[in-house]
Amino acid sequence: MTAFSLAWRTARRYRARAVLAVCGIAVIGALNFDMLMLSRGLMLSFAGLINGTGYDVRIAGSAGLPLARTPIDRASALLAQVQALPEVASAAMMRTATAALVRMNRPGEGIELIGSSDSAGLGIWRPVSGSNLDGDEGDRSLAPAVIARPIADRFDFAPGATIAVRARASSLSAIPTVRFRVVGIADFPFEAAGAFVVATTMDGFARAQGGVVNDEAEFMFAASRPQVGADAAAAAISKLRPDVRAFSNEQVIASFSRNAFTYFRQVSVVLSTTTAAFSFLLVTTLLTVSVNQRLGEVAALRALGIARRRIAATLVWEAALLVGIGGLLALPLGELLAAILDRILRRMPGLPAGLHFFVFEPQALLLHAAVLAATAAVAATYPAWLAVKLPIAQTLRQEVVS
Repeated sequence: MTAFSLAWRTARRYRARAVLAVCGIAVIGALNFDMLMLSRGLMLSFAGLINGTGYDVRIAGSAGLPLARTPIDRASALLAQVQALPEVASAAMMRTATAALVRMNRPGEGIELIGSSDSAGLGIWRPVSGSNLDGDEGDRSLAPAVIARPIADRFDFAPGATIAVRARASSLSAIPTVRFRVVGIADFPFEAAGAFVVATTMDGFARAQGGVVNDEAEFMFAASRPQVGADAAAAAISKLRPDVRAFSNEQVIASFSRNAFTYFRQVSVVLSTTTAAFSFLLVTTLLTVSVNQRLGEVAALRALGIARRRIAATLVWEAALLVGIGGLLALPLGELLAAILDRILRRMPGLPAGLHFFVFEPQALLLHAAVLAATAAVAATYPAWLAVKLPIAQTLRQEVVS
């Protein structure tokens, strides 16, 4: 009989203890798997968001961070300069303002009004139904608008509907209401969940502002030419004006990884270490108790000529079975727990709807398997040493007397 077969029969013989060990390891392994996903989850989710826009360079004012809404002055002239650069394939800008959705005999609903020079939305929205800003739904004499899904769900709007928007003036003068035709409904992953957002063209944005807008932009984006690369394009854009800074997506991700997401990595490391220690203690304790309960059996096997190495291999296989089965069960359990925790954490106010705390990646699975394998190997060391160093005659005598 092989060492594996003997370990399997031992686990089946002591089913209650084996089931307890597997359940304990599954729970602990699920927590460890979640912590591994948390360690890089925010960074991966954030990278997916900004890389999904189709633009690989972010342009900001010299005093602003890569994603800060610091206004860029003389935006139209800068946009033309950026588009003329040989390193840049395309560029676009975006403006934002607070406004209100006006309905007949009802109080206005606060919204965020976005003006985009890119009809596809600079990647800041993802169409759910209808078209982008180049769609022809509704009254063509009105400026097009793409609305957030929460607005459509609450007021039962669909592509082709007409909405009225009034921008909120900073002075005592009143800005008239402007009507828009809804051409599409979309999700806005960069905005908070449930946010009311209306996006339109730059011309529609100017109409909503009463036709008078200053030449500023909160965000400006560029797409580099493939043969040049984002870093070269960002360097060329930064040289255009001393009050402008450009960042490649990789630079933005690296900056946020060093600063904004460090706390979650530290929490993940601490909790992963703790769960690994608990898993080690659980398996070691159960195997040690198992050996102590079977001292006579182990001594008899050795008296019959079974090699110490084979007995030690049996205990290692027993640990591997318990940890392996528990580790496999930990994966679906961890995914379920991660989904619940992610849903709770994403309720934080102001958090972008497209950002997730727990993101699966193959690296997390490999680390999970490595931690469990190390746990099984180390946890079996002491019980195996106890079994191979067992005094045969004394142990058999004690078993007969007891």
